[in-house]
Amino acid sequence: MSQTPWWRGAVIYQIYPRSFLDANGDGVGDLPGIIDRLEYVAALGVDAIWVSPFFTSPMADFGYDIADHRDVDPLFGTLADFDRLLAKAHALGLKVMIDQVFSHTSIDHAWFRESRQDRTNPKADWYVWADPREDGTPPNNWMSIFGGVAWQWEPRREQYFLHNFLADQPDLDFHNPAVQQATLDYVRFWLDRGVDGFRLDSINFCFHDAQLRDNPAKPLEKRVGRGFSADNPYAYQYHYYNNTQPENIGFIERLRVLLDEYPGTVSLGEISAEDSLATTAEYTAPGRLHMGYSFELLVKDFSAGYIRDTVSRLEATMTEGWPCWAISNHDVERAVTRWGGHPARPRLARMLVALLCSLRGSICLYQGEELGLGEADVPFEALQDPYGITFWPNFKGRDGCRTPMPWIDAPLAGFTSGEPWLPIPAEHRAAAVAVQEHDPHSVLNAFRQFLAWRRTMPTLLVGDIVFLQTAEPVLMFERRHAGETLLLAFNLAADTARVALPAGSWQPMHVPGPDVGQADGGTLVLPAQSMYCARLG
Repeated sequence: MSQTPWWRGAVIYQIYPRSFLDANGDGVGDLPGIIDRLEYVAALGVDAIWVSPFFTSPMADFGYDIADHRDVDPLFGTLADFDRLLAKAHALGLKVMIDQVFSHTSIDHAWFRESRQDRTNPKADWYVWADPREDGTPPNNWMSIFGGVAWQWEPRREQYFLHNFLADQPDLDFHNPAVQQATLDYVRFWLDRGVDGFRLDSINFCFHDAQLRDNPAKPLEKRVGRGFSADNPYAYQYHYYNNTQPENIGFIERLRVLLDEYPGTVSLGEISAEDSLATTAEYTAPGRLHMGYSFELLVKDFSAGYIRDTVSRLEATMTEGWPCWAISNHDVERAVTRWGGHPARPRLARMLVALLCSLRGSICLYQGEELGLGEADVPFEALQDPYGITFWPNFKGRDGCRTPMPWIDAPLAGFTSGEPWLPIPAEHRAAAVAVQEHDPHSVLNAFRQFLAWRRTMPTLLVGDIVFLQTAEPVLMFERRHAGETLLLAFNLAADTARVALPAGSWQPMHVPGPDVGQADGGTLVLPAQSMYCARLG
């Protein structure tokens, strides 16, 4: 096992800084707050933290609109705070990964402020600028994920600039070698500070089609995707030209050369493309990204068939790369609600962690998942997310998964001494860390117990995976490594399920954490939302 890179099979805990812990009472979480709770994170049994953006930003998209790639926004603290966070995390045995947003910046970034002035300044060609058509309309039909046309007029240049997200997030022109180099330079800045890796936001959006060709229309029945809904005009097109261009491969390979100068560092790409699984396989080929993850399990479909087909398809395509799986993050409805409805069921939460952490690959777990938190119902007047405000009420945005972490069962949940930036629901306070800490059957303790057990199981960490065909609602697969074969079965439904036990002399294993089933002769009996694990003896 000593030869296995630390990130293979690692559990990466995502921290959304605004909502983790507020140390200065302004209602927004910060880096000192994270530092205060690093012992808690380390005690979960995770291997690394991924900290969502904390860089200088006007916060139009809550930090994913970066105005200075090399500094900390005062809202979150200082560079000295980040250095303290890094040192403490490392002392506790935690690796630290941070977000990088390559494809776009904030309109407040010094590069864009210069670029928009005229067509001749030194940064004039650092962003995607295009002349209008003869009638003054945008140069093509590209749409923004956040709603509406992906082009914004700039009167100083009498040109449009491209924004695949908010109009406050202009797209950089990666066809310009200077842009690529400037990007690699700020990545090196954080590597030199000692970070262990990067989660790369929207990594397939760096390059656009240099000819600015129109995207073809998508038929009504195919208007589905990850990260946007069918009522979003973005769903009306095939996104063949505004992202996922072949030139991106060369840049990813340059990035990997840089990372290889810093042994042990890792890259994890977020990929949302027309065929995200195929792109993930392509982007994680040798000499490219270490890992890739997509939105394929961040969906409504919670059938055994869907999970089996999704993971199998990636396994078949990704022959050499390494997958990373997530079922919750800061962009989607929390999994226990998305797949189990209201109220959030602790039994489902315990099983979901075990299921996710039994798949082949590395794992991203989102803060609050260890508490079994459900999606918060944030009223319209309290919404902060511009995406949700635009598409209300059909889509309520991303605030429901971003509400503050509940540390104690009190009105402010121990998160802040001020007014929290988002409301904290009563049901979250009732599931606070302090409430669950001393309950041996809590989701929190089940989470810790399962991760501690998983650490002792090399077959779960790095073994191969082979799915078995089973009827709904049972998902069953084998994990194989170094002569050991494990059988794992999960009942995804809220009723008892029975399934035939595959042939073989299976020796049941004690799995701490989730509810467990048992074999009755040749039949496996799985109570509601439970699992079973056995070793081939």
